[in-house]
Amino acid sequence: MSQLLSLARAAQLVGVPRGVLQKMVLTGELAAFDGKIDVDELRRAFPAAVIDDAGAFEKVTQIRETAFGRRVRERTLPSQEVLAQRLFAQGQELADLRRLAQAYHALVVEAQSRIAQLAAADRRWVDVMDMLEQGLKRVLGAEPAGTLDAMVNVLQLISAQVTVLPSGRQFLVEGNDSILQAGLKAGMRFAYGCGTGTCGLCKARVVSGEVRPIQHSDYPLSEAEKQQGYVLLCTQTAVTDVAVETLEARGPADIPAQDLVATVRAIEPLAPDTRLLHLQTPRSNRLRFLAGQSVTLGVAGEHGDVQQVAPLASCPCDERNLHFHIARDDDAPLAQALFAGGIRTGMPVSVRGPSGDFVLDAESARPLVLVACDTGFAPIKSLLEHAMAGEQVEAFDLYWLATRTDGHYLANQCRAWAAAFDNFSHRLLTDGSPAAGAWQVVEAVVASRRELAQCDVFVAGPAEFVQPAVQGLQGAGALPGRTHALVL
Repeated sequence: MSQLLSLARAAQLVGVPRGVLQKMVLTGELAAFDGKIDVDELRRAFPAAVIDDAGAFEKVTQIRETAFGRRVRERTLPSQEVLAQRLFAQGQELADLRRLAQAYHALVVEAQSRIAQLAAADRRWVDVMDMLEQGLKRVLGAEPAGTLDAMVNVLQLISAQVTVLPSGRQFLVEGNDSILQAGLKAGMRFAYGCGTGTCGLCKARVVSGEVRPIQHSDYPLSEAEKQQGYVLLCTQTAVTDVAVETLEARGPADIPAQDLVATVRAIEPLAPDTRLLHLQTPRSNRLRFLAGQSVTLGVAGEHGDVQQVAPLASCPCDERNLHFHIARDDDAPLAQALFAGGIRTGMPVSVRGPSGDFVLDAESARPLVLVACDTGFAPIKSLLEHAMAGEQVEAFDLYWLATRTDGHYLANQCRAWAAAFDNFSHRLLTDGSPAAGAWQVVEAVVASRRELAQCDVFVAGPAEFVQPAVQGLQGAGALPGRTHALVL
C-alpha cells in the first residue's frame, strides 16, 4: 500500500525546494490528495530520484549553509534517546502491519477453503476460485518496495515533521535541534526571546505527537498548562511527527521593540571602503526581527556616544549573529569610528529595534524581484536568505547596481546562490550615477520578461536611485501595493 507524504517530506525525499512541488501541484503536474502526495505519484514525477541523488541534495544543503554566511555544522543524528524512541514507534507500526497482514492471510485462506467446498458442489464457484487465485498471484508478484519507499522510512528516523496550527505550515526537525531552532531555520516567524527556557515567550501547545526536553527550563509552567500540553519550543525537540498550536508574526507590528547589548564578534573588510560588522547577542537575550528590517547601533566613544541606523544583512534564522555592511561615510559617526579603528573586536554595542516595514509577505509564494544599489544589497541579502530558508517563494531575480569603486563586494555570494538554487538569477550592473543606473536596472528587468504584476518587488539604496527605480518598475507593471522601497 502506497504512502501519502506531506510536501515537506516529499521535498526532502527528492531533494527539491517545497515551492517547486507546490507549483507542480497548482499546475496539475503533480496530483495531491488533501495536501499530501502519494509516493507512487512522486515516483512518476521524479523517476530518477534514487538514493544516489541524496548526495546531490546534501551538497546543495551545504552550499546553502555556506551561502547564508552561517557556520557550517555537521549534520548530526538525533540523540540516542530520540532515535531509540523513533525506532520503537516504527517497530510498533511494523508489528501492527504484520498482525494486520496475518489476519488478512487467515481470512484469505479461510475464503479459499470455503470456495473450494462450494465449487465441489457447484461448478460455477470454480470461476470465483480462479479469479481469487489470479488476483493473489498478481498482488504477491508485484515489485517490492522501491528506493523512495525505503527512503521515507529512513527519513522518518532521522527527522521529525512539525505542523504549525492554525497556519498549517510545516517544517522538519533534524539532528539535535529544538523545535524553535528548526522552525527559525525554516523561515518560521515564531515568538521567542531568550532561547534558553527562561522567558517563556516561545510557549506553545502540543496538539498531537510526542516531544522531549533537550535542555533545562527555568520558566515555571503551571500544572494546568502542562495538562493542556503547553511546552517551551526552545527546550523541546520532536520525537515523532507533531502538531503545535502557536501564533506567528505576520508583520512588523507583531515584533516588539527590543533594547540589548551585543558584542563585536568580528570586523572583516568586504572591500576597501566596505566593512562587515559582525555582532553577537547574549544567549539569553536574542534579537527577534524580520528579514529586511533595520536597527539603531550605538557605541560609546572617547568623544561621546555615536549612533547609526543600519539594515541587517543577516537572516532571522540565525538571530544571535547579526551582520551589517558598513560603508565609509564621513557623515556617519559610527562608520567613521569603525574605519578609524574606534570599534574593535570584543567591544559592546547597543542594539535598539527592529524598525521598518521592508519585509516579506509571509503568505506569498510570488516570485521576488530584488533590486539593490551599493550597500542596499545588505537588506536584500537578508530577504533572500530568509525566503530561501522558507522554500516557499517560486523564483528570485536579483539586480545589483554598483556605483562605487568597491563594486559588487559579494559577487561570490551571488554565484554561490546561483549554483545552489535553480530558481535564482542575478544581474550585476555598473554605473557611475545612481539615477542613470536605476534606469539601466529597469531596462534589465523589463528585458527579463518577468510579469511584474505577479511579483513582489523590493528596491533598496540611496534616494537618487530608489525613486527612479520604483517609478520605472511600476511603469513596467509592478503593482504599488507589492512594491517596497528602502532608502539608505
